[in-house]
Amino acid sequence: MWSRRRFLTTASGLPLVGGFIGAGTRPLGAAGGAVVGRGERDYFRELGVRPFINAAGTYTAMTASLMPHEVMEAINYASGHYVMLDELHDKIGERIATLVHCEAAMVTSGAASALTLGTAAVLTGVDRQKMVDLPNLAGMKREVIIQKSHRFGYDHAVRNCGVRLVEVETREDLEQSINDKTAMMLFYNNNNKVGRIQDEEFVELGKKHSVPTFNDAAADVPPVDNLWKYTKMGFDLVTFSGGKGIRGPQSAGLLLGRRDLIAAARLNAPPNGNTIGRGLKVNKEEMVGMLAAVEFYLAKDHAQEQREFEKRAEIIRSSAAAVPGVTAEVFVPEVANHVPHVRISWAAGSGMTAEQVVKILLDGEPSIGTRSEGDALVVGVWMMRPGEEKIVARRLRQTLEKKT
Repeated sequence: MWSRRRFLTTASGLPLVGGFIGAGTRPLGAAGGAVVGRGERDYFRELGVRPFINAAGTYTAMTASLMPHEVMEAINYASGHYVMLDELHDKIGERIATLVHCEAAMVTSGAASALTLGTAAVLTGVDRQKMVDLPNLAGMKREVIIQKSHRFGYDHAVRNCGVRLVEVETREDLEQSINDKTAMMLFYNNNNKVGRIQDEEFVELGKKHSVPTFNDAAADVPPVDNLWKYTKMGFDLVTFSGGKGIRGPQSAGLLLGRRDLIAAARLNAPPNGNTIGRGLKVNKEEMVGMLAAVEFYLAKDHAQEQREFEKRAEIIRSSAAAVPGVTAEVFVPEVANHVPHVRISWAAGSGMTAEQVVKILLDGEPSIGTRSEGDALVVGVWMMRPGEEKIVARRLRQTLEKKT
């Protein structure tokens, strides 16, 4: 199973310059550089940073998604005005909560930030002294229950608050682990089917024992109804990344849930000082941009977008499958990144490995970012700009014909 955690491990071994940094908001030129208008400054060229076609997905190391024009307009609008930050936080939170059908919402500096702020909210409530004391948990609860199969590379954001994660495997384990030190129950949505306690039962156990439940669903949009599915299911807190499927600012996210917990999270966050979240600042541009992104995402024709993704995937699949000895199939991950992808494989020892093909595509003209999954090459189509699937299909076929 591919996960954000596994991708970060793989990405850390790949070159940055000439690959992973930067994509720009414009198409690539013939040589792989960003197309800039006359008189515009080409920052990436100046810096020696090479844009690429994103044929992988919404991974942070690859700068995730590109913001649509409507989001950039909102960001530019906000940049020209002064407002009181708390007032903007309140109004945007209210608007987003209405849009996604939950009690309350706030814009955070990414989903990891939401994990820290949500955990802090559970621990401190609105007690200002407890907020100052964190991560010193004297006088506070200090344990967070998580399924062993749900440990993931972002739970450090929860541990930032000083809590200890208590691992369980079964319903019986979980109920036996609850005591007067239990602050919260943490759920990693991507691993829902991996754990022995699935989402609805997890929520039911939290309600039974009056323990708040927190669901990290960062990469789990689309489908669009996930934005309200988990709060309606009963999770007390849910987080989503802003810069993945929603295509908002990459450094923004959403924290959704109970009104009292969102209020407490806000107090643990900027502009409030002397709190554990003081460094997790969200500026006015990101807030307004995130609102615009949510509105734009909810209004789009998701069925039409799905058909477009399927069309792109088939173009790439058929091109790769035309190479003798190559097998290609379209698949859709069950949870995170729930959109069509193409899995391409060939006999071991017949030439290049999947990892080597990834590097060849990244180093070529134009640069194309893909990923490997075991012995297979995986191509994600949803972060491509229209028409780029044809470039990827052609380059991929040329590479496979030479190297397999």
